[in-house]
Amino acid sequence: MTDKNKKVSIVHEELPEEHDDPLIRFLHQIIRLAIKTLAILMVLIIIWGVADVVFVVYQRLVEPPFLLLSVNDIFQVFAAFMVVLIAVEIFINIRLYLGTNVLPIQLVIATALMAIARKVIILDFDTITPNYIMGIAAVVLALGVSYWLVSKKSSH
Repeated sequence: MTDKNKKVSIVHEELPEEHDDPLIRFLHQIIRLAIKTLAILMVLIIIWGVADVVFVVYQRLVEPPFLLLSVNDIFQVFAAFMVVLIAVEIFINIRLYLGTNVLPIQLVIATALMAIARKVIILDFDTITPNYIMGIAAVVLALGVSYWLVSKKSSH
């Protein structure tokens, strides 16, 4: 059998398929099943989110003035897009967690960066406080530095 035909089953080492204790082995199976269920639900949410993006764009385009989007409309469409992209990133996190032996720290940080970027994109500066902006800035800075450090370490 060639290497291409071999099926390698890599499972997260915290949830091994084999364990001396039958109870722990059974509990690991339940947790793996729960993670697979989350992956299925996330795919459904992604499909629903795409339908929502289509609906939001359609709704904005058929309202007077027809076929024109205001800046507010564009921000709402961007927000809907970002939610779907964040859901895709979360699905990838779930898939990698379930199917590999490595926790994808860089991807988790990138997902968090995307989520906070969504928040920044839809900020309504008329209703937020300076402390809120400074808090978001601190989160963006911390995540950016974390992502840079993790990516720098993984490139070596």
